[in-house]
Amino acid sequence: MASPLKHKADKNAASTLVKKQKVVIPEYHTTAQRRDDAGEIIWPAREAQIERARDIIRECVKAQTPVVILPDKDADGLSSGAILHHTLTSLGLSSDLISVYFPSKGTNVHDDATKEALTKIAPSYVFVLDQGSRNGPALLDRPHTCLIVDHHFAEDGGFPEGAGYVTSHDCPPVATTSLLIYHICLPLHPDLGDKISWLAAMGTHGDLGTTLKWKPPFPDMTATFKRFPKKAINDAVSLVNAPRRSVAYNVRDAWDAVLSASDPKSIKATEKLHEASFEVRRETERCTHTAPKFSADASICVLTISSAAQIHPVIATRWAGHLKSNKLEIVMCANEGYLPDKVNFSCRIARVARSREGDEKVDIIKRLEGIVAEHPELRERLGQSFARGHKEASGGIVGRREWEELKGIMGLDDSKTKKKKLEKRGGTSPTKKMPAQKNTLANYFAKS
Repeated sequence: MASPLKHKADKNAASTLVKKQKVVIPEYHTTAQRRDDAGEIIWPAREAQIERARDIIRECVKAQTPVVILPDKDADGLSSGAILHHTLTSLGLSSDLISVYFPSKGTNVHDDATKEALTKIAPSYVFVLDQGSRNGPALLDRPHTCLIVDHHFAEDGGFPEGAGYVTSHDCPPVATTSLLIYHICLPLHPDLGDKISWLAAMGTHGDLGTTLKWKPPFPDMTATFKRFPKKAINDAVSLVNAPRRSVAYNVRDAWDAVLSASDPKSIKATEKLHEASFEVRRETERCTHTAPKFSADASICVLTISSAAQIHPVIATRWAGHLKSNKLEIVMCANEGYLPDKVNFSCRIARVARSREGDEKVDIIKRLEGIVAEHPELRERLGQSFARGHKEASGGIVGRREWEELKGIMGLDDSKTKKKKLEKRGGTSPTKKMPAQKNTLANYFAKS
């Protein structure tokens, strides 16, 4: 008969082995690639789209008419905008003909406010970079040529009416917008390489992380990193991202720094960026220790904060790397203080779930849409800003009422909300009772 002590020791040893198992995440560049009918790899986007984009850029320079660039406000978007700006001026377009527009805090390129601003500028060419896309009317009512370059998820036909586009979202490993516009622009002028290669690296590190391995199909950046060290580029990423996260939302400060910089060290010397970075770090530290709650099926963790700064993506990313559970799939940070009467939320795939493949691979957009699939009236009220972005990093902006309903569907009602609902129903229990919260924070952290 086996000794009880030996049995206990064996059990503890087995438990220790399980706890020490590491989550192995495949390197980004090793993602299976898409091929055409002839077996050729399609990367970073379809060749026909890329060639059409080059034609539009050449036509734009030849026309010598007003142009507006609408880049996103993060490192990838700003780098993309600077790459295109340098390309247009190198090809002979006067910088006086180029305007750059950033939608105000809480708005996007598809809002009426953007259309009004573009109408005043009256451009002949409109370039939209890294802004995501959706099906809808043209961004401008007057005659113009529009080109969208992007890597966010887009449904078939999910672009403004009449717009040309280059998208990498369905050509894995998905290239960032800065890498995509770099690929488009590099052959257009012989002297562009030194000006735009480090910008492509900065934008790509901004979206894909600073540990990305630049191996095929990604371009060989050995010469770039020899001239512009990775540390300098990575430091610049953090600084460039700060203004758009700050309460003041001074995106123009970041744009001016990126466009005027001849190298990443020039960005590091910009004092305004350091001030914004300090503010964002302080606010992140204030909010990052918020207590998480878990959905009824334990697959979604929700952290609720209130901040006028755009720190919800940072907090979601941090917690996604720390929480441990076989059931956990998505970490969501909801910010109730960013916009009046709105809730802004960001979702990231939990690190423990990122190694899943095939049918088990987590798709945040599909999961969010699935949560409200049986609630069409709520889905309509959530609007087009719900479940936007990437399959691996999504988010949205929704009304407060809709947010409370969404939490209820996920099984995240707190006791006060449940009590109010019961009181409205005359004290009777709801027809379908939400499962009790059995998941505690302790269950989600691996013991050291």
